Order: sequence, then structure tokens, then C-alpha cells
Amino acid sequence: MNSRQFTIAAAAAFVILQGCCNDKNMKTSAKYIGPSEIEIKDGRMTAEAMLSTGRISDPQLSPDGKLILYGISYVSFEENRSCRNLFVCNADGSGNVQLTKEASGISNARWSPDGKTVWFIQGGQIKKAPFKGDRLGKAVTVSDVPDGVGEFASSPDGSRIMYSGTVRGSVEVPSDADPALDKANAYATEDLMYRHWDHWTDRIPHTFVAPLPGKGEKITPAGSVDILGEDGAKFELPLEPFGGLEQLSWSPDGRHIAYACKKLKGKEYAFSTDTEIYLFDIESGRTDMIAMGGGYDTDPVWSPDGGRIAWLSMERNGYEADRTRLFVAEVSYSEEGAAAVSGIRELSEGFKYNAAAPVWAADGSSLYFNALAEGLQAIYRVSVSGGAPVRLTDEDLWYDFDSPFAVLPDGTLLTSYCSMDFPTELVAVKDGRPVRITHENDGILSQLDECRTEARYIKTTDGKDMLTWVLYPPHFDSAKVYPAIEICLGGPQGTLSQGWSYRWNYRLMASQGYVVILPNRRGTTAFGQEWCEQISGDYPGQNMEDYLSAARALKAEPYIGKMAACGASYGGYSVYYLAGVHGDVYDCFIAHAGIFNEEHMYFTTEEMWFPNWDNGGLHEYGYVPGQQGASGDGIVFGGIRQGGSPWSTLPKSVRHYANSPHKLVQNWHTPILCIHGGSDFRVPYDEGMAAFNAAQLMGVPSRLVVFPDENHWILKPQNALYWHREYFGWLSRWLID
Repeated sequence: MNSRQFTIAAAAAFVILQGCCNDKNMKTSAKYIGPSEIEIKDGRMTAEAMLSTGRISDPQLSPDGKLILYGISYVSFEENRSCRNLFVCNADGSGNVQLTKEASGISNARWSPDGKTVWFIQGGQIKKAPFKGDRLGKAVTVSDVPDGVGEFASSPDGSRIMYSGTVRGSVEVPSDADPALDKANAYATEDLMYRHWDHWTDRIPHTFVAPLPGKGEKITPAGSVDILGEDGAKFELPLEPFGGLEQLSWSPDGRHIAYACKKLKGKEYAFSTDTEIYLFDIESGRTDMIAMGGGYDTDPVWSPDGGRIAWLSMERNGYEADRTRLFVAEVSYSEEGAAAVSGIRELSEGFKYNAAAPVWAADGSSLYFNALAEGLQAIYRVSVSGGAPVRLTDEDLWYDFDSPFAVLPDGTLLTSYCSMDFPTELVAVKDGRPVRITHENDGILSQLDECRTEARYIKTTDGKDMLTWVLYPPHFDSAKVYPAIEICLGGPQGTLSQGWSYRWNYRLMASQGYVVILPNRRGTTAFGQEWCEQISGDYPGQNMEDYLSAARALKAEPYIGKMAACGASYGGYSVYYLAGVHGDVYDCFIAHAGIFNEEHMYFTTEEMWFPNWDNGGLHEYGYVPGQQGASGDGIVFGGIRQGGSPWSTLPKSVRHYANSPHKLVQNWHTPILCIHGGSDFRVPYDEGMAAFNAAQLMGVPSRLVVFPDENHWILKPQNALYWHREYFGWLSRWLID
């Protein structure tokens, strides 16, 4: 299940960084990992080939606008890790050279204001090295933070640096009570949010500010200021679980920091999505809030002159898939450091889609952002003075474009893009058309036979047109019969778009000889809010009919034979539910990290706003401090609004739990593979075990695969390779005669 729409980019960065090796965790025998030399002789894409592609991330334009600094991660199956090193090229893609060949991964690389030095994180500490044009000089460590640095960003004037680290959270460990118990391993709590996604919250992120260190000096906790101060000790900054420094922004003068924070804890935190934008004055220590109320307010960015601030905002508290709007306001400061915010207005009013990753134009007259629109992620520009957002990437381009990381004087946008055909590459966009800057994976992709993709519109049971991507195997022949895979989307809110995944890789599936079907059923986010919101409170309803409509439409084609339904997270829920209602539409199922028992899931997951809203509670959500008994109207029990809880009497909630997948197992008869990560706290792993046990008890052919050291994803290279072998092994067993 997704955490928030606005965290998509941050989640991608999180996955990349999880693959970066770290000095303090790395074996002494570790060595440099370079690009794969894999050879493909039959044109068929394999899991090994897909996982071996280089992963480009975090491009940074040099201060003079001439060079792009970026990183690439390469994988070693033998060492079971990936490692990221640095590259540089001219802004047009020429002159590409590799700057580092380190055995220990490098992340968060940034230019110094004069472009003569590169700062980066390696081994959990900040380092800097002189830029020599075709290499980096000797690196010097400039931080000494015992628990390590997550990310950093220097102020525009080069006088200060902010960095993320960790502090003690509210969850207790044995050494809190007795320092002699430093080898005991336990967690204790008396409130909620004691764990999050894949970790216990005994430590939480905070962000600190320190002077930029001089020669021979180092950044230390003692010389740093915690932006949240003592009163904010138990709040998170950046916001967990995926938030990074995109949630904080330096003002151009380097005196102020805008940041997004949810200043709640415990049950209040668990039941709320109400983050706000705060303005911190470094010199006075004063913090002011831009009071919006409602749901998530995130991604603050200052205008080039510091007179305005823009951010993303969701209107409703407790609903993580609300429409993401783009706001702007005027900001001024008194001599004492008090902020005055005025002229708050929405720039995306009337815009059908969700804005993401805002970037100011150099002259401050407009903002760039990306949005998923009708199944494709495009770049838009909107004027601060008013008017509708304008699409800048042509509608016929089947790519997913990120927001620009730089805009050149001639209007060229420097960004990155990907598709179902290739992983992320850097690209320049001018007059709506892309020109590739990097060609990192041409060596592997050029060895592969091509797959054809079709955008097909399928009529749903309520008469709507549903965009369904269909990928065909290489050398597809409509006179032959092919097995098919229907993909059930996670989320439940999200979009099946022209993206590239290292687990759910549709080109890889098609390359194994399968027709791949990707229905953008109800609940997907690229088709307007009505289409997105229909799924809330209706998990067992219209979106399931949408899946069946797509399956039946494709099965009616003479070239489709047996068919599987596969999905992860909410997609896993979909698989478990469809197993109980499909009749004979599908021939096998695969569920990864799926929800099986909705009642049990409600009591064991951590982000309580999610089930409280989506399980039929809708606006009836939230924690009510101090309310211990049942209220007169029967809505509040023990301080919790009934919302979408199992004890709710709201009609949609009652229907939701009555149709939980675990209550339909008596209808199961189709082979099913259940996969789960042992460190998954979003959808706890016993959901997968319960589904497998139920299948076994019903006499249904079934298999269980558990990864004890993986979370909601499968990140370690050998685990990922094994995952794909299990996935395709199960499909082959039941779909191929």
C-alpha cells in the first residue's frame, strides 16, 4: 500500500540508496563494482540482464551551467550488493567521464558554489574532494556524526550546511533503563507508531544546521543546531518513512529554512496526515507556520528572490491520495525575524491531475512540475500570475518525465525519463521533444529483441473507457497462442504508466513469452480525482470488476491462452480477493506482500489513517485526545473515531470487512504463490503466511516464499534474482503446457 503520492520520487531515491554500499557495513574484501559485461545471445531479456543495468540518479548542474554531475549504481551478484560512483558530462551529454571508482558507495554529491569542489556522503559521513575535470582529487572527511549523516545541503551563500541525522525516538530500548543492558535487544512502548514500514522507531530523523567547516574543522552534533529544538524532540524531520531533504529548502539569502513537518506523535500521528510548512529563522531561532490545516503540505521551495514560497498541498486530513495541489504565497520578514505570509493561492486550480516536484523558473515568474496525466508523466509549467498549467512534453511521447533539475537560458529542460522499454536516462527537452544525454544501458538493451506496447481502451461494466497497456512478446505472431499476465496495481492509488521497475518489470515479463496486461482500474491517479477516489470504501467493488473486464476482453482474443493475475501490496489484496470470485478466468495467481485478512491488517499495520479512511470511513477518521468512553452518538470509542475500523457501523465499512479476502477462501481452487518480506511492517508478513495456510487447508496447489531480511520490497541483489526465478517458475508451471 502506498504511503503518499508525493513520496514517489523519494521512494525511488530510497530504493537506490538502499543499494549503495556503506563503509561501516561493508566487508573488508569488497571491491569496486563496475558496469556489467553480460552477453545476451538469443535476444531474450533475463532477470540477470535487467538487474545488471546501471541505475542513474541525482543529476546536478554545475554553477556555471556547463557540466552535469550524477551517479550510477552497478550490481554484483557475487558480493550481493550494489555500489554507486560518480560521473560527469557536458550539459549536452558529450565528454562523459567517470570521476570515481570506489568500493564504498557515494551518494548526495553536490557542487560547491564555485564549482571547484564536490561534496558527497560516503560511509555515513560528509566528504569533499577537489574537482579535477576528469577525476576527483583526494577526499577529506568534513563531518564527525556518530550515527551518520543521511543527506545534506549547503546554503546558497556557502556559509552553512544542513544535514539529516537521527535522535532517540519514543520507543524504549533496555539500555534506556539500565546502561549495563547494552547487549539486550527489545523494544517497549505505551503508544502507537512504534514501528514504521520496515524499522522500529527507537530512533527518528532530525535535521541540523552547522557552519560550513573551515580547514581542519569538522561538522559535529555539538556544533550543530537542531532545527526542531528541544520542544520538537519526538517529531520527525524529514518526514518518515521516505521523506528526504526535498522536504526542506534554503532561502536564497541562506538565513531561513522552509520545511514540512507533522508535529504530532503517537496515536495523533498514526491517525493524521496533517503536515504543515514551517519557516525557520536561523539567526533568531524563531519558527513560524503557514497554517493550512487539512492533509499533507510538503515540498516547499523558495523563489529565486526569496520573496515567495511554493509548496504542495492536500486538502483533507486522513486521506493520503487526495488531489495534490500547487500553492504559492508571499513571504516577508521583520528585523526580529518574524515571518509574514500573505497572498496564499492555488496555482493548480482547475487542474485535473496531481502536481509533483515543483521547481522555480530562474526569473521567478513561473514554476515547473510533473504530473501523471492519462497514464503518462509529463512536465508542466504554470505562471505565478495566473492561468492554467501548460504541458511542455508532447502528448505522443510514451515516456515518464521527471521535473527538470535545471533550465538552460534557451529554455531547454534538463531532466530524466524512463519507459517500459528502458531504465532512467538523462535527457534534454526542447520544444516538447527529448534528446538523450546519457546512453548508460545501450550496451545491454541493444542485445535484446524489442517488445511492442499498445495503449488499449477497454469498456468497463459501468460503461467507462479504461486505459490498459498491453505488451506483446518479441516477434509476436497473432496466429499463435500466448500465456498472459494481468498486473494488479498496488497502492491502491497509483498508476500503471511508462515506468521502469526492477521487480515488476513488464518488458522482462513480455520477453519470457507472455502478453502483459496493465489495466488502469478505478483508483489510479492519472485520470482525475473522481476515477481515483472511487476505490476508497469499495475495495471489493468496481475496481475488481475492472480487472475482470480487462481479463475477459483479452481472453477473447484468439492469441491469448492461459492467464495469471499477479500483484503486490494492494495488488496482493486484489489477487487474494479475485481468487475467491473469479470462477475460471485465471489459471494461477501470484501475490507479493498482499493483504489477506483486513481485520487483522487493521490491528497490525502502523499508518492508521490509511485503513481508517480507505476501509469505508472516509471523513469519519482520527484520534480524539482525551476522549476515553463512547460518545453519545456512538462514533468515538477509546479516543478513536470508528472510521473504517472493524467495529465500525458505517455501511461501507461493514461491507468492506464482510468481503475481506480471507472470508472467501472456501471458493479458492486456483494455484497460488504467496511471497512476503519478513521485515514488512506496512503489510506484516503473517498476512502472506495466513493466505498460504488457507490455500493449503483448502487443498489448493500453493507455495510460500518468505524473505526474512527484506521489507515491502526486495532490495538485495541475490534475493531479487531468486524472487524473479520463483515468479517465473510458478508462471511456467501453471501457464505453459
